[in-house]
Amino acid sequence: MKAVLPESRSDADEPVVLGETAEPEPADDELVVAVEAYSVNRGETFQLDGQLDRRWPGWRPGKDVAGTVVRAAANGTGPAVGARVVAHPPAYGWAERVAVPSGSVAELPVSIDVVTAAALPLAGITALRLLRAAGPTAGRRVLLTGASGGVGHYVTELAASSGAAVTVVSATAERGARLLELGAAELATSVDEAQGPFDTVLESVGGTSLPTALARLAPGGLLVWFGQASRTPVTLDFFDFFKGPDQARIVHFNYNTSDTNYGEDLTTLVRLVASGRLHPEIDSVRDWSRTADVITDVRGRRVRGNAVLTVG
Repeated sequence: MKAVLPESRSDADEPVVLGETAEPEPADDELVVAVEAYSVNRGETFQLDGQLDRRWPGWRPGKDVAGTVVRAAANGTGPAVGARVVAHPPAYGWAERVAVPSGSVAELPVSIDVVTAAALPLAGITALRLLRAAGPTAGRRVLLTGASGGVGHYVTELAASSGAAVTVVSATAERGARLLELGAAELATSVDEAQGPFDTVLESVGGTSLPTALARLAPGGLLVWFGQASRTPVTLDFFDFFKGPDQARIVHFNYNTSDTNYGEDLTTLVRLVASGRLHPEIDSVRDWSRTADVITDVRGRRVRGNAVLTVG
């Protein structure tokens, strides 16, 4: 079958190529999805660059897919053949077919197309779990950095709809305009502009952004560190921290850790989209032959929300 493969040559002009690979061999608790659309995430571009130590022999990218079940799980779990689904495989999703654990799949109603669904898994699951880690947000002031990506759009809409006053940080006013439409109370183009104090800070940039955001916490506030998009290490002066907001807390967030499985969270996201309470922000939709171009755009931060590829 055809699949998008990592380019192994260091001098290659493109990070991936469209080539041939073996058909998936599902385990008993896995079903096979014929992929109709998938999304590219920034973390996958880091993996392709070798910046994250999360690859293994034979690894191929692809964690966000939507399509149709063509082979049911042998153990009888999960949707049946013919079901339209959105899925979150551990990898390998940029292909014509992919094996997915049955607990990482949710069925789609006819009202949600595969392009919309493909933008949900990684960004949407991360947003749900991030807000659970942050605790109740109704009536709270929330600061969200790196807000113009896929996770940021979901977090903004979900937090605002729950009653939070969300201040979003985006590199430009243009990139942040949609966040205001989704319910953000204020938009800043740098953390330095954000007018605190904030009860909760959701920090995804790293570098100098984290200590600057930390200083804007209210007493007893919580900073949840969920990413390092700048790829710049964070330096914290804990003497300054101890002189800062009383009883402030820092929590490191890992989206893989949860008391729910991916399928349960996908079902929640699908329900929210179907009811008009969540609106995936899709910046571009292209044929999967343009995957390398999309990766370049994601790396250059030229994608607002998600970019989706369709498998012809």
